[in-house]
Amino acid sequence: MTIQRIKPGPRMSGAVVHGNTVYLAGQVANQTAGQSVAEQTKEILSIIDGLLSEAGTDKSKILMANIWLTDMGTFQEMNAVWDAWVSAGNTPARATVEAKLAAPAFKVEIAVIAAK
Repeated sequence: MTIQRIKPGPRMSGAVVHGNTVYLAGQVANQTAGQSVAEQTKEILSIIDGLLSEAGTDKSKILMANIWLTDMGTFQEMNAVWDAWVSAGNTPARATVEAKLAAPAFKVEIAVIAAK
């Protein structure tokens, strides 16, 4: 079975396709870094849409999502954006935790696994 790497870099790929499964690396908001959790979440979900499209799938086929927030007090703010974006009737399994992220400007990081 072949492995397709999308947007490969020296440390990680944006996404990896193996068989009928698409694995996305944790995505952060580079353009809106330092802005609100809502703005960062919108940007991240847009990035995820693009990577999934490039892999030949879409958000309706997300199987699992992992979300990291630097402050669990922003959970509802992130969820408001997530709920407006997620494919109705196709909600994935999901975990959300509070954690320090790679840079202080990042408030949200999201990784997903999807079917093709």
